[in-house]
Amino acid sequence: MMRIDLISAVPDTLFSPLNFSILKRAQDKKKVEIVIHNLRDYAYDKHKQIDDKPFGGKAGMLLKPEPFFACIEKLQSERKYDNVIFTSPKGKVFNQQIANKFSLSENILIVTGHYKGIDERVREYFATDEISIGNFILSGGELLGLVIVDAIVRLIPGVLNDSASALDDSFQDGDTIEAPQYTRPASYRGMNVPEVLLTGNHAAIKKWEEEQSKVLTENWKMINNISE
Repeated sequence: MMRIDLISAVPDTLFSPLNFSILKRAQDKKKVEIVIHNLRDYAYDKHKQIDDKPFGGKAGMLLKPEPFFACIEKLQSERKYDNVIFTSPKGKVFNQQIANKFSLSENILIVTGHYKGIDERVREYFATDEISIGNFILSGGELLGLVIVDAIVRLIPGVLNDSASALDDSFQDGDTIEAPQYTRPASYRGMNVPEVLLTGNHAAIKKWEEEQSKVLTENWKMINNISE
């Protein structure tokens, strides 16, 4: 069973998304264990202070190194982590191929920043991977941490009812968008499902899906300014 640990300064933001839908079912099926750690539990002083002003006079508050060292070293003394992932705007932008790689791990530790960020010494000492969600800034790394967890867990064998579903997703085969999908009714408000999908001709359906995928992928690359 895979285990994923998340460290957060505001752990309450993580509980709800992890306890619904696919993530909840994955935990109920014992496919993954997800453990949340409150950074304040590892603060040294009586006020449980985890942040302080950054050196150099910049605005904002920075998460202190001591609570992270205490928490991460405790966890590493209990098990070996394949990946210690730091959410960071200077990290590699998360994609499906990275999710595929992480899904093969046994133990993953995700360290999420908040406020102005984390003292750089923590990243230098512990990080094996730095992951970004894109060229913009969030209030904290918790949302990205949840994105990483969701993308990983759905790839674990036995989590989805139809394991082939994840293999057909967009970006699973490189930068490729999957073809449009339809379900019943075949006609709704004058909008009809493409006739080929109703024929039962699997060869024709496959050809149509490949053509549609190509068009959608080219359009996606154009609007995102991605060159070949």
